[in-house]
Amino acid sequence: MRTLRIAVTALIVCTALVACGGQDAGDGPAAPTPTGASPVTELPTPDPTGPPPSDPVDPTAPASPPPAGKTRGVPTSPPVTGEMTLTGRVEAGVEPGCLLLDGYLLLGGPRDVLTSGAAVTVTGRPNPGLMTTCQQGTPFQVASAKRA
Repeated sequence: MRTLRIAVTALIVCTALVACGGQDAGDGPAAPTPTGASPVTELPTPDPTGPPPSDPVDPTAPASPPPAGKTRGVPTSPPVTGEMTLTGRVEAGVEPGCLLLDGYLLLGGPRDVLTSGAAVTVTGRPNPGLMTTCQQGTPFQVASAKRA
């Protein structure tokens, strides 16, 4: 008998919840949201006399490349990949063990010479495609370094 009462009670509760879930689907106008805007309940139908709608952009299609020398509207210079020499003061990066010089992340080289605050001259090659954990600067593979 107790099992029957529990089953009947559960059935009544489920029926009440189902009935409450459909209350907002009435025939009246939708209530405005706290911002004053009415919620969208239907998509607009295109005007048959107007121009045909344009094709939507396929989100899975590759994006067209930016024009040469531009990235998102900002002019850029082509990446330098040959050997270069940098002179300046080494700065500590935001991550432990990361050292920067003029926007380049110094990789390798003698750590007794490359210390935070040291004035140095380094020779090496930038490697912009290299991924690092330092999260800043263009990776620069140091071939040699000396104090300036």
